[in-house]
Amino acid sequence: MRFKLLIAFVEDSKTDIVVESARKAGATGSTIINNARGEGVKAKKTFLGLSLDTQRDVILFLVEEHLAKTILETIADTGHFDMTPGTGIVFQIDVEDALGVSHQIKELSDIVEEKI
Repeated sequence: MRFKLLIAFVEDSKTDIVVESARKAGATGSTIINNARGEGVKAKKTFLGLSLDTQRDVILFLVEEHLAKTILETIADTGHFDMTPGTGIVFQIDVEDALGVSHQIKELSDIVEEKI
């Protein structure tokens, strides 16, 4: 079984709904890193040296490759990433090897066989 790593940068207010929708789309778990900071095309705004940016979370999903595109699109739709600039991004990276996921492989085997 092959995996993809989905990495999503989302506003902290949307983290829970993004994780929930990703699970419904086939993700079996996630890792959340709080308080990430980023800057887009335009420089961040400040007021008297204090940042006015909203807090971001980074969510990592290790997912089976056949489910990756559906989960990726679900995350983007739920977060409204393409509708509103600055709401977040999500992308995927191929994973060459992964250890510690044998419990996920057992759960995903039947689901993936149905998809392919």
